[in-house]
Amino acid sequence: MKWVIASGNAKKRGEIAAILAPMGIDFLSDEETIFVDVDEDQDSFSGNAQKKAEAFAKANGKPALADDSGLCVDALNGAPGIYSARFAGESCSDIKNNQKLLKLMQAQENRHAYFVCALHVAFPSVSDSLSCEGRVQGEILHDMVGQSGFGYDPLFFCPELNKAFAMATPEEKASVSHRGRALRVLVEMLLGQLKYKK
Repeated sequence: MKWVIASGNAKKRGEIAAILAPMGIDFLSDEETIFVDVDEDQDSFSGNAQKKAEAFAKANGKPALADDSGLCVDALNGAPGIYSARFAGESCSDIKNNQKLLKLMQAQENRHAYFVCALHVAFPSVSDSLSCEGRVQGEILHDMVGQSGFGYDPLFFCPELNKAFAMATPEEKASVSHRGRALRVLVEMLLGQLKYKK
């Protein structure tokens, strides 16, 4: 059975599909997916992920995987957090979000930050669900660098890679990223379920 990725973000959809491809999970294409406009009004990443997954599962009649993720900066008391995608305003661009973050961080010595990814899988006909989370620690750079990735990747320096996410290959990023880690936890959960059912 095909699954649905509960997101309209093409780059995020691509990352998720690529990381889960070895599991043999096939996802509906953009053209096949019934997209739902979900108001992300919950007070946590996990709450927003659950709300999106349940809405897409119901609309498409398929298992739906939702991701809610964002950047949390210590010097900004955890901001932008759950507002990461709209930090500079509704329907703003990645560039605008990065520019706002740079401005707020100008006088800050503490550059520590971390990405969070909360995943939730909802099923259309049963109450069972799966949820997990992944994190990666890093620092906010003083200038945007690199051409890869999306979101805050040009400003996020990852010590594990010794480079910004936007300078890493998709494979390098997936090996340590918050989304990659959360998806690998999800894979272990799915494999555990299959083993239990056997």
